[in-house]
Amino acid sequence: MRSRRKILEATLGLIRSDGFDGVNIAAAAQAAGVTRQTVYSIFGSREELVSQAIAGLAVEVVGGIRSRLDATDTPFELVVELVVASRAAVHADPVLAALLHAEQGNPLFDAGMMGRAKPVARELLSPLVERYPEVETCLDDIAEILVRLGLSVIMFDDEAVHADDDLRKFLTRWLLPAMPFNA
Repeated sequence: MRSRRKILEATLGLIRSDGFDGVNIAAAAQAAGVTRQTVYSIFGSREELVSQAIAGLAVEVVGGIRSRLDATDTPFELVVELVVASRAAVHADPVLAALLHAEQGNPLFDAGMMGRAKPVARELLSPLVERYPEVETCLDDIAEILVRLGLSVIMFDDEAVHADDDLRKFLTRWLLPAMPFNA
């Protein structure tokens, strides 16, 4: 378990310093002080290594996001605040901000991205289910919409939604009518 953590930390360090292009099995192994075989035996592939490193970081960021979610009063407000807080978290963290650049090896741009992103979204949405158990039946749909919408908001930031309040207004206009639990 110690090697796994060292490898993940080394991978995040490589992304921070060199972007996704700087991450390969040999570089991660060298930075972590382990063999390439150790990295392969734990992660299987470069893609899985990068994905798990990013997913682990995203889960760590959830703590800060959850505190913002506690101030919401409805399921809809929680989902909106989750998008707003997630955008702020991505822009504030250099590794997560690297996701905004379409370079080779960026896990946002490979075929398995949605399969890896939905469990992270479900984890981010766990406060929603804890507070509003009735949404459990549509949680998979909410997670998928959240991933797709969240990525577009983060990737295509513009003046119309740059401020958090403007983003909240935009999300309210478009999401409120689509949510099955508006109250």
